[in-house]
Amino acid sequence: MALQGVHHVAYRCKDTKETVEFYQQALGMEFMLAISEDRVPSTKEEDPYMHVFLDAGNGNVLAFFEIPNSPPMGRDMNTPAWVQHLAFKVENLDSLLAAKQHLEGMGLEVIGPTNHELFQSIYFNDPNGHRIELAANTSTPEMLRTLHAIAPQMLKDWTASKSTVHHAAWLHEKEFAQ
Repeated sequence: MALQGVHHVAYRCKDTKETVEFYQQALGMEFMLAISEDRVPSTKEEDPYMHVFLDAGNGNVLAFFEIPNSPPMGRDMNTPAWVQHLAFKVENLDSLLAAKQHLEGMGLEVIGPTNHELFQSIYFNDPNGHRIELAANTSTPEMLRTLHAIAPQMLKDWTASKSTVHHAAWLHEKEFAQ
């Protein structure tokens, strides 16, 4: 099997119109298409839905489902809010700072920039409560080669101990020193 990329990523939304307008206004995504059915094609369940697709750039597609006959949207309360998120790449640090200013101008609370050494990022929530990250790469090829080389050992050590492994601690040393 040779994957050719991510076709789309789909999340649930509370209100399709509000969600589409948010992603258009906040992130400049183009509303590509909508599909609405009474039955789920894969399972044949009767469950009316609206499924919308937005262009996230470079062939990447973000999709949402509004499913009004299901219980109200929530999130897994056993997973911290910062864990599950959508991260989008921006061109550079200037673009990241301009995005932060734009989002704050829309009245959104924005965290960051946070320095992850490989990239810097900002965080905010969409109207559905989904956490969004915008990231500007700052890594060097050497950093990426180093991390790639130590990844198998990190996974092995984590699997054995289920406690923090420090092979890549240098990534956030500056951030935590502040």
